Amino acid sequence: MTLRIIFMGTPELAATSLAALLREPAFQVVAVVTQPDRPKGRDLKLQPSPVKVIALQADLPVLQPEKARDEKFVEALRSFQPDLVAVAAFGQILPKSILDLPRFGCLNVHTSLLPKYRGAAPIQWAIANGDPETGVTIMKMDVGMDTGDILSQRATPIRNEDNSQTLHDRLAQIGAALLVETIPDYIAGKIQARKQDAALATHAPKIKKENGLLDWTHPALQLWNRLRAFTPWPGAFTFLPAPPRPRLLKIWKAEPLPAGTSEPGQLLSLDERGIVVACGEGALKILELQLEGGRRMNAREFLLGHPLKPGARLG
Repeated sequence: MTLRIIFMGTPELAATSLAALLREPAFQVVAVVTQPDRPKGRDLKLQPSPVKVIALQADLPVLQPEKARDEKFVEALRSFQPDLVAVAAFGQILPKSILDLPRFGCLNVHTSLLPKYRGAAPIQWAIANGDPETGVTIMKMDVGMDTGDILSQRATPIRNEDNSQTLHDRLAQIGAALLVETIPDYIAGKIQARKQDAALATHAPKIKKENGLLDWTHPALQLWNRLRAFTPWPGAFTFLPAPPRPRLLKIWKAEPLPAGTSEPGQLLSLDERGIVVACGEGALKILELQLEGGRRMNAREFLLGHPLKPGARLG
């Protein structure tokens, strides 16, 4: 039997799962649902989502509802007679009318080891909080926010060299593979779904621009984790004293160091190997940085054009 699947998703992470489903002869993707085209770039031209691009290349019907609750949209979904709806980072809450529509329900690819990090930004908060590992969960969706029964999970370590982009790309591949592996066993009744323990649940709220601001009173290890978590967006940043006003300084790469007690934000040493800044505990050696209006550069390049002195303070 060929399984009729409607796929719902929007960004690159979801596009990876859609591409994996399309490669499987046992699955027939009968329609794709994604967010409406959004303006992007300097000229603000409408741009299709990564999922829509793949769907059009595969000559699939594409639906782009402003609201998933719209009755005409739900009826359109019903007309495709799906056996299953697969969801990955769609960007809207699905109503019960959609959850109940396919006979095998709706499965979601979520980039955390649920019940940890329910919500919009599980990848970033796993890094920011210093977790040693994260992973992907395939769950059967219900009306709650990432509260559905768990079908399968796969873990991956969070490496020192990871930032949110590299971890995102790895989890996208893991999630796509796990989805393709899970669906046949789920349909065959070989998987015993398990309830989430709500007492262990944590929340991963949407990332805001201000999350990237570094508070130098915090420990260096915590700041290093936040820097990796919020790279490339919104970026980790501080402010460089400069007349007539402080200038935003974006930090791309750094490493934590042990250090003696100094005023948080104080520049301890500056050379081609890095710019060392005192923290509430330890210090952070800045390796790559970018002054607002300038280009990304390493510490040596930056100091050639922006001479700084030990004792100055960032913040």
